[in-house]
Amino acid sequence: MNQKTALQRGLSQRVVEGISREKGEPRWMLELRLRSLELFQRLPKPNFGPDLSEIDLSDLAYYVRSVEPVKSWDELPEEIKRTFDELGLPEAEREALAGLGAQVDSEVVYRSILEEVRAQGVIFLPMEEALKKHPELVRQYFMRAIPPEDNLFSALHGAVWSGGTFVWVPEGVEVKIPLQGYFRMQTAGAGQFEHTIVVAEPGSSVHYIEGCSAPRYTKAVLHSGMVEVFAKQGAHVRFTTIQNWSRNVYNLNNKRAIAEAEAKVDWVSGSLGSKVTMLYPTTILAGPGAKTENLGFAFARDGQHLDLGARAIHLAPETSSRLVSRSVVQGDAKAVFRGKVHVAPQAKGARGHVECSTLLLSPEAKTETIPTLNAETDQVELAHEATVGRISQESLFYLMSRGLSQQEAMSLIVNGFVSPILKEIPLEYSLELKRLLEMSFQGALG
Repeated sequence: MNQKTALQRGLSQRVVEGISREKGEPRWMLELRLRSLELFQRLPKPNFGPDLSEIDLSDLAYYVRSVEPVKSWDELPEEIKRTFDELGLPEAEREALAGLGAQVDSEVVYRSILEEVRAQGVIFLPMEEALKKHPELVRQYFMRAIPPEDNLFSALHGAVWSGGTFVWVPEGVEVKIPLQGYFRMQTAGAGQFEHTIVVAEPGSSVHYIEGCSAPRYTKAVLHSGMVEVFAKQGAHVRFTTIQNWSRNVYNLNNKRAIAEAEAKVDWVSGSLGSKVTMLYPTTILAGPGAKTENLGFAFARDGQHLDLGARAIHLAPETSSRLVSRSVVQGDAKAVFRGKVHVAPQAKGARGHVECSTLLLSPEAKTETIPTLNAETDQVELAHEATVGRISQESLFYLMSRGLSQQEAMSLIVNGFVSPILKEIPLEYSLELKRLLEMSFQGALG
């Protein structure tokens, strides 16, 4: 069960064909992989954001299977169970959450789903299993929101993706409790490239939660997953990410949603780890009355560079977007927020709001806010606001005069600062996220 399977390091046609052969994929998927590889070999690196020179893409293992898939919790190796226990995932499942999918390195190793969700006709499968059982359904959506041509890392992902989740919710079905996935990088010098697709048919609703973590290794590792969300007419999708990668992970993700008429897509994210993150969840508001809300917070500590943001592309009339960010920066870390709202000529009556607030905990801390509001019609309402500040010495003195230590007082202030985001996350996860934040904060002050 613990035997590892890994293809050779580096990226070549042979490696890509080996991944596809290992998984027994249909011909069209291999062709997509090879086209993505060709694009990757000629697309440029991003010309903005953090320094990516430490990542050697020629020296990564692009496919690692470290644990064989299992069907029950008891079959998992003790080390993996301990990891999940620390994150509260088994406990969350006992609280009757709808499902748990767990991926270690390149493969999903554990998945469960309640019978009541199955009975609703919901498909919740590892991506490879969905590709075998529902090939035409997967083909209809795979890399349709984010094509390989989009950028260097979408092309890389298209060539070497492995693992992830496929969710399909039938028309009119409300999934009342969250589906969840957990991704862990277990092997040094490897990349992780899970692909997640959520399809909500007309009038349906679903909440998907993913958690991410990794142990610390001596060399940089790469996470370049992809999330594609398709919200049909009147559907509601909420996608929550709780990210606590170790501080040698380069987290270079692509996330994009397409919202049809009267649909709503919400992104909620908490970023506490990684050395470098570049992530800009995007919603394309393709139908009249579509809405999106993007709520994110980040805690950047010494040596971290978190380049985060959100984008809303208004392509239809009477659409609305709200992009809200809270960042806490300590030591010599840097946090950047890029908020973009674009309104097409036909999107009359569109409304967009971008809000970014940053709390600096040290003199060396750096932050930037880069808003872009672009309207190609006059019949719009667009607004942007940004604030940057330090912890008030008066507030700190007051709390310490009430018996709190300096660390406790600062932690309380920080938790209050990010509470608008925490309250949007289900209780059991917000408590877990608050605990992770407090642990990170203790480390930051220690």
